Amino acid sequence: MVRILSDADVADCLDVAELLPVVRSAFVSQGRGEVERPERPHFPVGTGLSGDEPLGTGLVMPAYVHGADYYVTKLASVHEDNPRRDLPTVNAQVALTDAETGQPAALLAGNRITNARTGCIGGLAVAELAAAPVTLGVLGAGTQARWQTRCVDAATDLDAVRVYSPSDSKYACADDLDAELDATVEAVETPADAVAEATAIVTATTSTEPVFDGTDLADGAVVVAVGAYTPAMRELDAATFERAARVFADVPGEAADVGGVRAADLAADELVPLSEAFEGRAGRERADEVLVVESVGSAVLDAAASEHVLQRAIENDVGTTVPL
Repeated sequence: MVRILSDADVADCLDVAELLPVVRSAFVSQGRGEVERPERPHFPVGTGLSGDEPLGTGLVMPAYVHGADYYVTKLASVHEDNPRRDLPTVNAQVALTDAETGQPAALLAGNRITNARTGCIGGLAVAELAAAPVTLGVLGAGTQARWQTRCVDAATDLDAVRVYSPSDSKYACADDLDAELDATVEAVETPADAVAEATAIVTATTSTEPVFDGTDLADGAVVVAVGAYTPAMRELDAATFERAARVFADVPGEAADVGGVRAADLAADELVPLSEAFEGRAGRERADEVLVVESVGSAVLDAAASEHVLQRAIENDVGTTVPL
């Protein structure tokens, strides 16, 4: 029997406070080499449906954490025109397979899992590297900006949030988060307003140009960049990297190809694995240090988060079981 979890089912089984230590443990396993994480193929899709150009990108992201009951394959897609259809740009489904027998175990709606595990990256990084209480500057006002803020709130003593986006979406984002969180949340009119005096900054955009001026960063700030994942995408400017005492990355070999890191001429071996911070081997050495975290995401986190959700679903008999 295969358990099927809809997005609503996943929501019933997913609690950010419970997920944070699961993602942290997955980071540690990844840093120790106790995982299998093959390269993720990506390929154009939709060519020939309405012309000679592809309509999107398909991705296959397999991973296994040693000792886990399941191995996981996430099937993801990126279709940039989907907002015009009132559909998410990124969609995902997660297949879990029994690691002992190879039998199919579950199929989960993957969007919420992806958003939550990505949010946990920011929450964990800020909790580990920023001073408390946290004043958070958020660049971006979409779905991931909300998840980053929720996870920072769950992981830290969050005092205030300032949200900036060049569009009016910042007002809705700030209103939604203000109603949801105990922290004070407000929309601001410039990137400098979001960044100035913030102890932590999260960038969650698809920008190809830097989204704030690094000279506006307060001493001691932690910057977590989660939006850029290709050479063409760039959220952070040269000043931010120049001020950084250390640059952490969830996957150094892949983060080195992000546009901002490439522009800063940083090689993969100059990036500190974020797992080193969780192991206590790297982190903040002085209160006034600026620290940067570049995140491109890892299927290992999907694997750990998905198994956690499935275990909760089994415990609470959530979802539908069908023969395959």
